[in-house]
Amino acid sequence: MEQIVIADTLNGLGQGELQDYLAHAYCLDGTCTIRYNGSDLLYKKGDVLILRKGKLVEKIAPADDFRVKVIYVTPNFVTLSTPQSNYGVKGQLSLFLNPVMHLTQEQQMRCMQDFDEVELRLNNKNHHFYQEMMINVIQAMILDFFDFHSHLYGEINISDANASVMVRFLNMLENGEFREHRELAYYANRLCVTPKYLSEVAKKVSGCAANYWINSYTARDISRLLKDKTLTFVQISDMFGFSSPAYFSRYVQNNLGVSPTEFRGYD
Repeated sequence: MEQIVIADTLNGLGQGELQDYLAHAYCLDGTCTIRYNGSDLLYKKGDVLILRKGKLVEKIAPADDFRVKVIYVTPNFVTLSTPQSNYGVKGQLSLFLNPVMHLTQEQQMRCMQDFDEVELRLNNKNHHFYQEMMINVIQAMILDFFDFHSHLYGEINISDANASVMVRFLNMLENGEFREHRELAYYANRLCVTPKYLSEVAKKVSGCAANYWINSYTARDISRLLKDKTLTFVQISDMFGFSSPAYFSRYVQNNLGVSPTEFRGYD
């Protein structure tokens, strides 16, 4: 399996061999509507799209003039390349809510330079230090993304201890543990902290308590599955370990604002 793949289409998001890759996509021209976690996002020229989990994309509707350059990277290689900066925690939270950043003209030029450098180096496989070289160019790209994001949303100071707890908590959620576990105590126990401490850390780092993130990941995954009409409500309920379809229906009503039937009926 290639650690880095370059493409000129978004068709690989969450599908086939690329389903577990992290996507970094720069819109060269035109527009594209993306349904992400149940919401429609407009992705247009000059925007960069960063998706940690392509499976959260439910629909891609490109205009005729849409052109894109995508760098797909395996999660393991991203981990190797991610700088030792706690800023990534804030970026991870923001990208979960909205994976699109609109860049200034200067940032667009820098983004294209990063993409060109990655592609140039990727093809230079005779380099004696190829792995180390690719780690460095991906790291440079990630640092620029951090910089773009900080100009949009501001910087944040997070202690090493809080960053470590929050990253491990988010990784558990991204790995889908919320399907079987939605109790705060479960995550606190796994992280060797108290539920109160975990909630305080989440509040300090993200502005929201830990339960908010557990419910957000759960509700967004349920909303994605409800759009798949090949799955029955009972099947979806069983995937999340709800004690009964009625309890599942109440959960959907409380977190999505409508019943499963009503939600599925929406376009």
